[in-house]
Amino acid sequence: MSVARGPEPREGSATDQRIALAHEWDELVAQVRRLGPRFATFLAPPRRQDLAAAVGDGTGVLINVARQCHALLVTSGGVTAVPLPDLSADEVHDRTAEHLAGLHETDAAAQLVHYTRQRAQVRKAPATYQAHHAAKVGMGKAQTALDNTLLPDLAWLWDTVAEPVLRALDEAGPPAGGRHRIWWCPTGWLSFLPLHAAGHHDGSGRSVLDRTVSSYVPTLRALAEATRSPEPDPTATDRLLVVTVQEADGMAPLPQVAEELRLLREVFGAEQLTVLEGPDATRGTVLSQLATHRWAHFSCHGRQDPFDPARGGLLLSDGTLGIGELSRGSYRGDFAFLSACMTASGGLSLRDEAITIGAALHYSGFRRVVAALWSIDAETATELAGDVFRSLMKDGLFRPQCSASAVTEAVTRLRNQNPGHPSRWAAFTHIGP
Repeated sequence: MSVARGPEPREGSATDQRIALAHEWDELVAQVRRLGPRFATFLAPPRRQDLAAAVGDGTGVLINVARQCHALLVTSGGVTAVPLPDLSADEVHDRTAEHLAGLHETDAAAQLVHYTRQRAQVRKAPATYQAHHAAKVGMGKAQTALDNTLLPDLAWLWDTVAEPVLRALDEAGPPAGGRHRIWWCPTGWLSFLPLHAAGHHDGSGRSVLDRTVSSYVPTLRALAEATRSPEPDPTATDRLLVVTVQEADGMAPLPQVAEELRLLREVFGAEQLTVLEGPDATRGTVLSQLATHRWAHFSCHGRQDPFDPARGGLLLSDGTLGIGELSRGSYRGDFAFLSACMTASGGLSLRDEAITIGAALHYSGFRRVVAALWSIDAETATELAGDVFRSLMKDGLFRPQCSASAVTEAVTRLRNQNPGHPSRWAAFTHIGP
């Protein structure tokens, strides 16, 4: 019995198929762009005039880490490439790896302090108290080791990246208001390091904090999108959504939660707050409330897995509010303060993609987000939150459009109090315009 066979594939049929698929793709994109003005630029590269409008009088700084490293300075006048001859991909990798190892050791030490404290409370014996004391000593050593790594890293970031960028900006013209307005857009391993805190923090003024008002953006397209619509009327009444979760499974209780709620009631007044506290702070409730509030403050644990960053999120009463859930939303928010750990930290596998909790909120419609690159000290986080919110409340009106300056000033004050302990103040970042 013979079996009929189809025609033999022609030579070049795979090429023909790819060409057909490419034509089909082009037609589908064209159909989307014909849906209306909102979709006119769907999947199109950003236009130079849109990027220029986004940065205004400031500068977008894209750091390219490759065989030859450059900083691309995007201003209203165009794009300028600044060579970074002292920056190398190998050194970026090595310093970042050491930095991440130090963060891991510090987090592990903090978890051990929490575990031994619980043990000592349950079993009140000399051995458990000694173990808890030893854990606290270990925590102090880990913190000191992290600071001893961070200080030279910040000086190196100044020498290799920030100082050449600022020298080029100074040559182009003096900054408005005495400080350059910069949006950092780092790539690769460099995205794990605090460029906004680069400098020699010895009182010399050779630091980004002393010379700029700095923010981060996932992409300049995201910045353009955030600045496209006009700022809301500052006299319009609104409420601040406050999400507080003091305890999460397997995590140490957060001592700052009650104090942050107290200070927000002091700044805004209780009638201007929508509070989701403890068991009321569920994922579904928080997501629904985000859609109806322009301002939000989270006081809870944050979690990030550097090997699978999409699993990161905010720890609420019924589980983790993940990056995926946040990024799928569509909000009209102006400001979100994330008093939670690792909310600006991304992943190792996709280093060029901004898969962070803060970026997810920014992408989904919150113009400005305050987040942290690593685990933060509770008392310091509360102090910074108080400084920022009090600074933004002027004459009874909340003005988040000033948040980049407010965060810079608050971090600078923390730096001035403890210049030798950058692990306490260099983690705090501002995202957006």
